[in-house]
Amino acid sequence: MVQSDIRPSAVVAFSGRDRMVQAFRWMLLARLLDDKFTSLYRGGKIQGGVFLGRGQEALSAAVGLSLRSGDIFAPLIRDAAGRLAFGEPILDAVRTYLGSVLGPMRGRDGNVHRGRPREGLLVMLSHLGAMISVVNGMLLARRLKGQTGQVGATCLGDGGTSTGAFHEGLNQAAIEKLPLVLVIANNQYAYSTPNSRQFACRHLVDKAIGYGVDGHSVDGTDLEACMKVVGQAVSRARQGQGPQLVVAELLRLCGHGEHDDANYVSAQLKQAPVGRDCLKVAEAWLREHDWADDMALEGWRRQALDTIEVAVATVQREPAPDALKENWCTLASKHLSEGFHEIP
Repeated sequence: MVQSDIRPSAVVAFSGRDRMVQAFRWMLLARLLDDKFTSLYRGGKIQGGVFLGRGQEALSAAVGLSLRSGDIFAPLIRDAAGRLAFGEPILDAVRTYLGSVLGPMRGRDGNVHRGRPREGLLVMLSHLGAMISVVNGMLLARRLKGQTGQVGATCLGDGGTSTGAFHEGLNQAAIEKLPLVLVIANNQYAYSTPNSRQFACRHLVDKAIGYGVDGHSVDGTDLEACMKVVGQAVSRARQGQGPQLVVAELLRLCGHGEHDDANYVSAQLKQAPVGRDCLKVAEAWLREHDWADDMALEGWRRQALDTIEVAVATVQREPAPDALKENWCTLASKHLSEGFHEIP
């Protein structure tokens, strides 16, 4: 079993320093894991697509750390940091990308459609915007059961706000006053389509007014700001103040996937504040506050790399599905249900 000494937010009591250090370490682990997936993909070890969260780790980690046990988290393709912070084992990510039969998708899916629904970590739907209604349904179900004090969070890109699912889901959440936290990473492009061709309002957060929900803006390159704003939004939702819409301004520091060279991204944006690397910004912040020095940073990096290398080496020794033995029934069936850990 591959473990790190970083534990999920659900079981850790954080001080201010602890929270920032833990958030940074989740960001670092996610970045280095993405780098490893890139290397494996280019080496022909990963089939299908590889989608990276480079530039969005601060926002993602803030979401994962702001939630607690019993909450619902529906991540998007660039939410590796949030998934890890919420408690996803690194082996789940590696097994899914490398197609291990022991992974949560049993080797049937090559990228990010994985989760642990029973633990509140939902499997991502590629139909962008659709996760809002899924989280709404779970929150409504819990309300009918008399369960209170729990929050549901999901993430979306700027392009996803143009979908009908976004409108229907947010409208329903507003009417029902659900404890939904909708986090939008405005990374300036919906694949290659710029903001100017996506929406006509001045700022995406302005959409909150039309739905009658609280809106919050944050600099997505600033970890401290993300932790504060996302944390406050989650707290407000948990206290019964209805849906919260958080819009973070940042730039995707890579293509849509490893197949995309992102040559459409404006050079001006890359040089603007929105184009800052959130990992470097967070590192500088920790240094400035004397919460990390060269030795600590190198130690965290080495530990993250060791964790990743052990996980990859473990999974590379595991079998892929055997097409002649696999019956390809749905994962909801009895012998492939969640929690099954033997080779079929």
